[in-house]
Amino acid sequence: MTTRIDRRFADLKSEGRAALVAFVTAGDPDYATSLEIIKGLPAAGADVIEFGMPFTDPMADGPAIQAAGLRALQGGQTMKKTLAMVTAFRKADKDTPVVLMGYYNPIFVYGVDKFLKDAKAAGADGLIVVDLPPEEDGELCIPAMNADLNFIRLATPTTDDKRAPKVFKNTSGFVYYVSVLGITGTKAPDLKSVKANVNRLRKHTSLPIAVGFGVKTAKQARAIAQDADGVVVGSALVSAVKDSLTKAGKPTAKTVKAVHALVAEIASGLRNHT
Repeated sequence: MTTRIDRRFADLKSEGRAALVAFVTAGDPDYATSLEIIKGLPAAGADVIEFGMPFTDPMADGPAIQAAGLRALQGGQTMKKTLAMVTAFRKADKDTPVVLMGYYNPIFVYGVDKFLKDAKAAGADGLIVVDLPPEEDGELCIPAMNADLNFIRLATPTTDDKRAPKVFKNTSGFVYYVSVLGITGTKAPDLKSVKANVNRLRKHTSLPIAVGFGVKTAKQARAIAQDADGVVVGSALVSAVKDSLTKAGKPTAKTVKAVHALVAEIASGLRNHT
């Protein structure tokens, strides 16, 4: 089975450039604004979109994404509404891959089988669930694969050669390489370490490798793209939302534009190799 994710990375490989994977928290700062942001991401230059599924206890996320999740939850975002956003996005865009990213608890509460069925029906292509290690593959990973959804796994600087085969065994779509240890969006990636680790992990997988955590500028994205198949930008986009809001946390005329402008700027870094 070939998914939209497989096709997109194959197309970009033939174009000779890395994918820009854009992460936004679904429902931040509210449903309507968030949907407008998401709908405009492909035109701004995003090749793959990660919808963050808001959760009350996001332990791998830094302050920016934690705050975004809180804003979304306070704005009434639910799993049902997140899946409805995927459906709404799909009405206008049949090609851009959509990945649902988050934690296992909200999926478990929703019901695994129901979630997989509804996610697939909505038009999602893959899942990133950060708190399910390979040892728990029976919980969600295998059922997701059986539902024709890619299960994208995180690899980190501590994923050594002994651990890597286990991590990648049931992974599909792409590998998300976390370039810094710790939580998202707090440190800049060390390019030398990224290069060495991405090339080392390639020995264990033929899947595309996308690098994220801490990428904020077109220059960083371009440098990472020398070695990676994709660059993930998340905290910077979520911060662009926050910085555009009123003191009361309401969206302004700048909110949607700010995110799209940043995506366009980073995308230009990946499209202009010169």
